[in-house]
Order: sequence, then structure tokens, then C-alpha cells
Amino acid sequence: MKVLHLDTNHPLLIEQFAELGYENHEDYTSTKEEIEKKIHRYDGIIIRSRFTIDQQFLDKATNLKFIGRVGAGLENIDIDYAKYKDIFLASAPEGNRNAVGEHTLGMLLSIMNQMCKANRQVKKGKWKRENNRGVELDGKTVGIIGYGNMGKAFAKKLRGFDVEVICYDIVGGVGDENARQVGIMEFQQRSDVVSLHVPETQETIGMVNSKFIEGFHKPFWLLNTARGKCVVTKDLVEGLKSGKILGAGLDVLEYEKKSFENMFAKKPKAFKYLRKAKNVLLTPHVAGWTVESKEKLAQTIVDKVKERFS
Repeated sequence: MKVLHLDTNHPLLIEQFAELGYENHEDYTSTKEEIEKKIHRYDGIIIRSRFTIDQQFLDKATNLKFIGRVGAGLENIDIDYAKYKDIFLASAPEGNRNAVGEHTLGMLLSIMNQMCKANRQVKKGKWKRENNRGVELDGKTVGIIGYGNMGKAFAKKLRGFDVEVICYDIVGGVGDENARQVGIMEFQQRSDVVSLHVPETQETIGMVNSKFIEGFHKPFWLLNTARGKCVVTKDLVEGLKSGKILGAGLDVLEYEKKSFENMFAKKPKAFKYLRKAKNVLLTPHVAGWTVESKEKLAQTIVDKVKERFS
């Protein structure tokens, strides 16, 4: 099989495909239109998030047998049309779920204990102890929205803390020994912390809005290591200003480009607030972006393709 690699990844992907007898081609710079002119030559493609794999692209990929998405989400691929054309889709949420779980926990502890603010102050020669008094996680209820690979990984990391973990998911029966599944009313009544671990779909885009935020019985900390468009940023800012949201840890932002690779050019007013807010921690879409996950993501894709076509 001939495989076209559209994004750089761990070298084991190319190495192990070669061992399987696959012919590897690399093109990390051509435009989507240029790729479309030659995609008919390939049986498989490997991509992260460089561009959208839409119906037009798939119609030109007349020999395509598989798409390897080196990451968790498939929102940049027309899944239904790919399935219609009998193209195997291999994503790799198993490869970076541990990284996401650790990053989410790190963000939570950081914002609850004001570590980033304290760090900035000390580096500026300020020694303010009372101003940086933290809040303990012990005894809190952590609510996880979306209890798949990422949600389960975060819940597992919480086992060493004396907390109650609950989860909400549109799929029933996903709760386990690490999290009790509840309905949305109980979720909003009990949660002190809300962590998003959902894919980007029509149902999840804009799900955290003013109505959703006001539905919670208690002020809460918000974490988003899922997809930026799941949170309406201006409504989040209003929640932070009113105290309904105590603090936020955001690895993803509503304004990100689909490629996730570059900072957005326009800086909306709400984002300017987030940059200055002392109770907001921002990271550049790196929750699943570790040295270890880079290898595990690639290996997961190889394993899935090998299992399907060997």
C-alpha cells in the first residue's frame, strides 16, 4: 500500500509501515488543492489537523482505504461520507488519554492554589502569602462531562484524592468504579469542579453558555482540555466576573483555527479578559502533547491499521 504522510509525527510510524511493506511518501508543505491532484495514487493518509478532509477531498481519493488521524478527535473529517466510501478511520484517543488526564489535574491544582499568580509575584520580588491562600480539593465533588477515554483518564487520576467524582454523558451505562454517572440536574446541583472531555459535535458546540452556567447551584471551577468551541467565551467571562465561575483552566479556545497549530490573528475582547484574569490558566492546546504521547499516538495508529489490513 502507498501511504501519504501529511503531518510530521513520531518516526516509528513510517518505520513500522515500511516493515509492513508499505510505501511511504511525505508531503508536509503542499496546499490542500495540490494534495487533491495526487491523492488518487494513495491507499492511506496520515494526518493530524493540517486541513479538513471533506467530501470533495474524499471524492478525489478514489483508492483510499484508510485515514490515520494521529490524535483523538475526528471533527476535521467527514466521518459519514468516509464510512459511505468504506474508508477505515483510525484515531488514537488511547495514545494521549493519560497525558490529558495529568494535564487536567495539573491545571485544577494550579488554579485552586493560585500557583501561576504566586509564581509571577515572587519572580517580581513580591512575597504575598495571604493574597495567595489556596483552596483544597479534598471533600469537593468533581463533575466530568463526557466519560470516554479522556474523562476516564482524568477520573483515574483523582483516585488519590478524597473527592466524589460524578460524570454526565449522553451515552448511558458508562460510569465505573472511578465515577458515578448522574443526570444533568444532579450534575449541576452537586459539582464544585466541571471538566469537559467531549468531542466537537453539533450537540457540544457552545454547550457551556450563560444558561448552562446559571444552572449550577454552586460556584464552580471550569476545566476545558477538550475542544475550544464547546465553551462560549463571552459567557465564560461573564461567569468569571459574577463569581459563578471561580476560576478556569483552558487548554483550548473557541477562536482556534481548525488546524490547532497557530495562534488566531484576531484577539477578541473576551480573550483579552482571559489573558489578564488572575484566576484563569491558559495553555496552547497541549494537554495531550507529551513526549510519551507522541510515541503512543503513532503506535496506536500503526496497530489499528495493521490489525485491519494484515
